[in-house]
Amino acid sequence: MITSLKKLSYKEWLLKLKLPMLKYRCMRGDMIEVLKILHNYYDSDVAPKLTLNNVSVTRGNSLKLLNQSFH
Repeated sequence: MITSLKKLSYKEWLLKLKLPMLKYRCMRGDMIEVLKILHNYYDSDVAPKLTLNNVSVTRGNSLKLLNQSFH
């Protein structure tokens, strides 16, 4: 803990240290993990199965995921 920032609020503390919010860091980490799964950086027996959506070939990129519900 930085003692000079002890009295500041969370948002002021992040601004002073030039850090992103926790919500953003979590979302970024999740996107990195999905990218690793799609590019087979993990063992296929351990990684969850993600289905690519190949419907739209004219817009976006080839790595769009199929929207499915998880349990």
